[in-house]
Amino acid sequence: MSISPFTGVGTALVTPFKEDGSVDHKRFADFVDWQITEGINFIVPLGTTGESVTTTDEEDMAIARTALEAANGRVPVLVGCGSNNTAEVIARAKGFKEVGVTHVLSVSPYYNKPSQEGIYQHFKALRQETGLGIMLYNIQGRTGSNVEPETIARLVEDDIIFGIKEASGSIVQIQKICQLTQGKLQVFSGDDALTQAVIAVGGEGVVCTSSNAIPKAMVAWVDTIKSGDYTKASQLLRPLLPLFEAMFSEPNPIATKAAVSLLGHMDARYRLPIVPPQEKTVHLLRELMRPFYSHL
Repeated sequence: MSISPFTGVGTALVTPFKEDGSVDHKRFADFVDWQITEGINFIVPLGTTGESVTTTDEEDMAIARTALEAANGRVPVLVGCGSNNTAEVIARAKGFKEVGVTHVLSVSPYYNKPSQEGIYQHFKALRQETGLGIMLYNIQGRTGSNVEPETIARLVEDDIIFGIKEASGSIVQIQKICQLTQGKLQVFSGDDALTQAVIAVGGEGVVCTSSNAIPKAMVAWVDTIKSGDYTKASQLLRPLLPLFEAMFSEPNPIATKAAVSLLGHMDARYRLPIVPPQEKTVHLLRELMRPFYSHL
């Protein structure tokens, strides 16, 4: 597998909707441009944060195309493409490939809870049928099953995945993954607050929710961690940590999109079953974002 272009901080982008519920491609393109201007390292459209479970296949292709066009080669694009139906995820990935996608973020099959062999065969089929670069997304809290470190090592050894977004919440597991794969796998934190710990045990960066609202601050923090200045990194973390907690005070991406709307990049519109935030959440976000944006 060729060397991956992904490093540092990637934003799991929220998806803006118009008043009629359709995707607002103009605001999405403008938001991608702002993210890049603020220094983000790569973008991730159509993840959970982008409410991808509520978008149609046609909308997915259009969103991916908009992301690619807006990025215009300035940063890499990693497109969310997951399902618990292997044939379905392969078909969608082939569609993405036709519009120019080269790398996908693919969650391990959810709800049907396959065995470790089933998980291996799922990703093997996706790789063989599409040739796309695959970053595996491991998040047991949403899928109902963990991808074990030994399975991850096997996927790496067989050139099936180049990276992993690890949201197991277990630093022990992440450390074991790094040890078993011996530098052959790019490990990204799937939990904003665990980024420093993940990088410290051999990780590459973070696929981040909070960077929707504070991309520049997240990049500065991660760059400091990667430089080895943990004292300064811990200082930078102080105003970030309560914001990380607030971002997940309601089901994702409720608070994240509300934070972005406070900055004027889009309206806080959602698709059911996701609903608007409580007023106290908006008030809290405004207070916590003031250290980063004095105009709030």
